[in-house]
Amino acid sequence: MKLQPQIVFHGFERSDAVEAAVRDKLAHLEHLSGDIMSCRVVIDLEQKHKHQGHPFGVRIDLTLPGRELVVDRVRHEDVYVALRDAFDAMKRQLEDAVRQRRGFEKEHPRELHGEVVRLDADGGFGFIRTPDGQEYYFGRDNVAGGHFDRVDVGTAVQFIAEPAGEGMQAKRVSLGRHHAP
Repeated sequence: MKLQPQIVFHGFERSDAVEAAVRDKLAHLEHLSGDIMSCRVVIDLEQKHKHQGHPFGVRIDLTLPGRELVVDRVRHEDVYVALRDAFDAMKRQLEDAVRQRRGFEKEHPRELHGEVVRLDADGGFGFIRTPDGQEYYFGRDNVAGGHFDRVDVGTAVQFIAEPAGEGMQAKRVSLGRHHAP
């Protein structure tokens, strides 16, 4: 880290044990990304809540080149649980930022549109044909919302294609044409 991390305690006395826990968690973040420029962690003992007692609030501000990540509003009665939850959230944000920087953004599968062309209602399966003539098997469990009983031959559907044991299979089949293909 280019700048010394700031660890701020509000509403309670500074604790060596809590500060050591913060520094340990910061070291784990530095392993994910060596270009962290600065970090500020604020631990706040909030006013007594009528149902929860004295919750600790944690806010983390982390600066990367050209980007700032913030985790806020993490609260728990146990300061170590609040720290764990806040740093877990920051870890996820940092991992996403590193993936984006490296060009490894998550790709979502392309949704296909088609029409049910064959159906075995008793067997709980059928086949969908796309406009290009490809056919995809689907089963009762592949229909979103458990609406297999609403499927008929000719029903327009949207789905995700995935390889299966005997060819391509339609997953997450939803009824109707949601967007123009």
